[in-house]
Amino acid sequence: MALGYVALVLHAHLPFVRHPESDYVLEEEWLYEAITETYIPLLHVFEGLKRDGIDFKITMSMTPPLISMLKDELLQDRYDAHLALLEELIEKEIEHNEFNGHIKYLAEYYAKEFETTRKTWERYDRDLVNAFKQFLDSGNLEIITCGATHGYLPLMKMYPQAVWGQIQVACEHYEETFGRRPKGIWLPECAYYEGVERMLADAGLRYFLTDGHGLLYARPRPRFGTYAPIFTETGVAAFGRDHESSQQVWSSEVGYPGAIEYREFYKDLGWEADYEYIKPYIMPNGQRKNIGIKYHKITSRDGGLSEKALYDPYWAKEKAAEHAGNFMYNREVQVGNLAGMMHRPPIVVSPYDAELFGHWWYEGPWFIDYLFRKSWFDQNVFDMTHLAEYLQVNPTQQVCRPSQSSWGYKGFHEYWLNETNAWVYPHLHKIAERMIYLATREPEDLLEEKALNQAARELLLAQSSDWAFIMRTGTMVPYAIRRTRSHVTRFNKLYEDILAGEIDSGWLEKVEEIDNIFPNINYRVYRPL
Repeated sequence: MALGYVALVLHAHLPFVRHPESDYVLEEEWLYEAITETYIPLLHVFEGLKRDGIDFKITMSMTPPLISMLKDELLQDRYDAHLALLEELIEKEIEHNEFNGHIKYLAEYYAKEFETTRKTWERYDRDLVNAFKQFLDSGNLEIITCGATHGYLPLMKMYPQAVWGQIQVACEHYEETFGRRPKGIWLPECAYYEGVERMLADAGLRYFLTDGHGLLYARPRPRFGTYAPIFTETGVAAFGRDHESSQQVWSSEVGYPGAIEYREFYKDLGWEADYEYIKPYIMPNGQRKNIGIKYHKITSRDGGLSEKALYDPYWAKEKAAEHAGNFMYNREVQVGNLAGMMHRPPIVVSPYDAELFGHWWYEGPWFIDYLFRKSWFDQNVFDMTHLAEYLQVNPTQQVCRPSQSSWGYKGFHEYWLNETNAWVYPHLHKIAERMIYLATREPEDLLEEKALNQAARELLLAQSSDWAFIMRTGTMVPYAIRRTRSHVTRFNKLYEDILAGEIDSGWLEKVEEIDNIFPNINYRVYRPL
């Protein structure tokens, strides 16, 4: 019998980006890149493990914005066109590099990858949510939810109805999608504040994830640190991130993705190819962008981008297998040592952004595949588990109050509240107040009800933690500012029109078409608790 458990947890999330009013918006490509490089490769991993009789267990959040985009027909059509352009370009690349042996080999490799991606996309009738659901139904994948739009909950705790809106709308959306209530939630940005667990319990959730120090500084101090969950006083369990296993994958200094054999993310054909040649495949305004075809490996940690050797997927795959073996060995040692001290089976919880695997770290899905295979065949110290199954098998845990925490810089709220984004919060607080007031109304007609529901959508979309995050990181800042302003402005127009009894039905229809997330939302979710 195994001495303990390892739980791999992937957080699959993207902000809601959908622009039917425009033929081209660069930020929509975040979704297309993630489909090609992360979600479909993960499905291939799961399919292969299942085919080979490996009873794998993994937990993955799928956030409501991501689910909504993956199921959206407009975005599915646009992904079709995006993939077709990649397929067209890579055929040109094969021809273009006929006498350049290694690059031709890589172009042919990518052509095969895109062909496999296309076949998988069409095999699931373009519905990747349904594709992941089959692994939920088989018990291999535990899909959990998140905040409705990834709102940063500690910074809205002065409005409990706003927090409740994020949680309840997410749970209802999950139930509409998967036909059951979610068991667990990935708190947005792993950000916890004392008291949120009461709402999680009211929503029927059994557990949540937070950062390691949320458990380490709990009261009383948990006897087993992060190596066992704790129960809050409401009965909802809290799992804490394990620092050691996280660092091995995340760290830019000692993490696996920095290996010199792996693909270099920052050298991309969109920036390197001759301008006239690549022009049909970059932005319509002629600006260059990442295409997703990359021919170089990291080569050295200190070399500039110009001094990169050509990539070879064969050796990168070998390295991914080696790293998976190393990760497994470290977990064996860790679990073995802990089990000896704890006198009960420890659990090592290893949460990561799903998009790290494949998009940022191209070889990440191979690493996951090898890790599950090696753990299944080559060791018996730990079982890979998902969090719901762990709680089922281990129903007795210590009762503690977790500490405020997040997995951001310095571990608290500073990344989402600082000089770059502090201007956002007075607006968010004001529209939350106004929504709570609007929620007390009973609509006079169907048009007013539609306006009230749209106001709830605009509030949720404005609250997305992604916009504050982007403002802090300094990438795509104008887009994040524009999105925040547009949702706040639309909300305020709806608020004023509703109170004046003068709702512009034509304008409302256009906004409903653009911000069409949560079609079944009920604004009454914001009524006083």
